[in-house]
Amino acid sequence: MQAIGLGFSYGDGPDILQGLDFHLPHGGFTAVLGANGSGKTTLLKLLSGLVSPKSGEIMLRGQPMGSISHEKRYTSVGLVFQNPDDQLFALTVEEDVAFGPRNMGLDESMARKKTVEALCLVGAAHLADRPVYELSFGQKKRVAIAGALAMGPSILLLDEPTAGLDPAGELNLMRLLGELHRDRGVTIVMATHSVDLLPLFADRIMILEEGRLMKDAPIKNALADGGLLEQAGLRLPYVTHLMRELETKDGLEMGSLPLTVGEARLRILDILAGNASSIKAVADR
Repeated sequence: MQAIGLGFSYGDGPDILQGLDFHLPHGGFTAVLGANGSGKTTLLKLLSGLVSPKSGEIMLRGQPMGSISHEKRYTSVGLVFQNPDDQLFALTVEEDVAFGPRNMGLDESMARKKTVEALCLVGAAHLADRPVYELSFGQKKRVAIAGALAMGPSILLLDEPTAGLDPAGELNLMRLLGELHRDRGVTIVMATHSVDLLPLFADRIMILEEGRLMKDAPIKNALADGGLLEQAGLRLPYVTHLMRELETKDGLEMGSLPLTVGEARLRILDILAGNASSIKAVADR
């Protein structure tokens, strides 16, 4: 999927997105970062075809999005809203997830097959007969993702999927997205302002600021630029911030800043080992 000179505004209002150019690699996991009002949600709506650009073009498999039939678009790109209550509407989980396949004209056996497969993918098969209103917020998130997956898309767009979840729920959902990306080959594009778990799952980051694309780079390059993150109203991952403080205020040489706890642990062990060697050399003189 590719965007060329993408711009958008609501009616005669100010530009929400301005001249965006980027390419989303097939099979990638891209995080779209930005403060509130940066244009993340609008970008996902454009990529899904829910709204049309004011200027520029979105290309899907070499074709302009506007020339692709609704059926092909919905079976190629799935969109999951931030609030699952904006997406779930049927009485039971099974009915909700089956809506898309049935609406595609599939016979009942095939629609049920796709429904069961999608619920299994998100670990929610046991919820099939449950009324939607009885689900927890985290369960609703999974069911909303299942509803999108039941259409068989190769690209899954998610707007703030971890919003409103507790830390355990956030990690579980990110693991689910990681499995869909790694094991099923689904291209993931996730809008978020949460940065701490991204280095474990995402491979690329796009940073938006007031509708402009400030950075489009591999995750290590993007998250290492603390100044740019601060300019965009974001922050470094906590562990990266700690390591930068140790470097700038305590004189510890870090090289490239770690992005995860695992990387930070290894870097600290290297520093401690180096210090131990220096101390031993002085003692042996």
